[in-house]
Amino acid sequence: MIKARIRQFFLLLVDGLILILSLYIALTLRYIETPGPELWQNHLQFFGPVFVLWILIIYINSLYDFRKFINQGKLIEQATRSILLAFLITIIFFYLIPKSEISPKTNLIIFSAVFYVFFLLWRLGFALLNKKYLPTTNVAIIGYNEIIRRTIKMIKGNPQLGYDVKFILSEKNNVLIDIAEHYEVKLVEDVNQLARAIKQYKINILIPEKDINEMKELQKTLFNLLPTGINYCNLTKFYEEISGQIPLEILNKGWFLENLNLANKKNFERMKRLYDVFFAIILLTLTLPFWPFIILFIKMGSRGPVIFKQTRVGQNSKNFKFYKFRSMKIENNNQSPTTKNDTRITRFGKFMRQTRIDEIPQLINVLKGDMSFVGPRPERPELIKELIGNIPFYGVRNLIKPGITGWDQISGEYHSPSIADTYKKLQYDLFYIKNRTVYLDISIILKTIKTALGKEGR
Repeated sequence: MIKARIRQFFLLLVDGLILILSLYIALTLRYIETPGPELWQNHLQFFGPVFVLWILIIYINSLYDFRKFINQGKLIEQATRSILLAFLITIIFFYLIPKSEISPKTNLIIFSAVFYVFFLLWRLGFALLNKKYLPTTNVAIIGYNEIIRRTIKMIKGNPQLGYDVKFILSEKNNVLIDIAEHYEVKLVEDVNQLARAIKQYKINILIPEKDINEMKELQKTLFNLLPTGINYCNLTKFYEEISGQIPLEILNKGWFLENLNLANKKNFERMKRLYDVFFAIILLTLTLPFWPFIILFIKMGSRGPVIFKQTRVGQNSKNFKFYKFRSMKIENNNQSPTTKNDTRITRFGKFMRQTRIDEIPQLINVLKGDMSFVGPRPERPELIKELIGNIPFYGVRNLIKPGITGWDQISGEYHSPSIADTYKKLQYDLFYIKNRTVYLDISIILKTIKTALGKEGR
């Protein structure tokens, strides 16, 4: 995670320099001479906020997500869409500035064109460097289980992560042989060959299947490898870093005691409550003028109440009334969980769900303190009772306030309340509970905006 953030910061830094350079080149081309101090300062004071806006739009469109760098066509498409959107919003921005000496005409067009070319060349170049030339961290694994299988699959499918699994130290079996052949990973059977294999494959990180304290027979061998400079990494922590999930299969109560100390997050929770209330008031104020139109369309779509109310489970398993704009018909509605292409959803309800408009009344829940902007999604009491009985540690997600959006919602997968999907969802929820920070909250909110703008909701 730290490694990825360093590269993201590097991307951000260069993007900022390209924005400044593009403006300088645009003014030079426009006036056929290098811009003087007065001309430069005059433009920079107006383009400064534009630079911030453009960076936000680039971020929202996932152009700081290294997974997008694999598909060159997708990268170009995302970049084009981002710059076009930023250009259109900037035109509106300049029209709203009274007495501005800068009009959204020639200067802005030249600036946008120059930035687009430089930005695209930079992103494609970085993708090439990232894939071929940037140093790769070589990984070796001791043992084998389902988490290791998923880890190998994720690393081999995402070379932009900067890791490569070279070999597995384990006894051969049919499953392991198939995995090794499919992902081009070597198998080492004899522990006595470990030192030679580490040197041969230039291993940087060694990941044991279990805690090293549990692997008594390997401790001496691993201890003797310390002079090689190799790093030992806990499997759970490594999987968490590359996937954004906490693997439930290898967790125990001790893990929760070590990693979910709520006392360490008290200052963060106070700060979070402040910005929850502040932004809830602002968003309610901004959206209230549209409520009459939303209410009208809901009423036109089907009969029934405008606001959907339901009991949900909040922090510390306390029940509260949950509010949404009603997006489903009330006729023949048994209140069962939503399914794909659910016929109970009205035409306008489908639009509200895609754009997250139906979530607006939850701002009232935020003001009341029942919910936060970011957190695990609140579930119904009867569902939670069933899930706690079938999924280990499910009740832990209720240690914090539920959210309007969350780490799971921006994962790119839709997870229903089924046991299988909830099992996956809990791994994202635990990751958020353990790692929640202001930075992570902002990241989730921005990606949620992208989901709403792209009508990717369900």
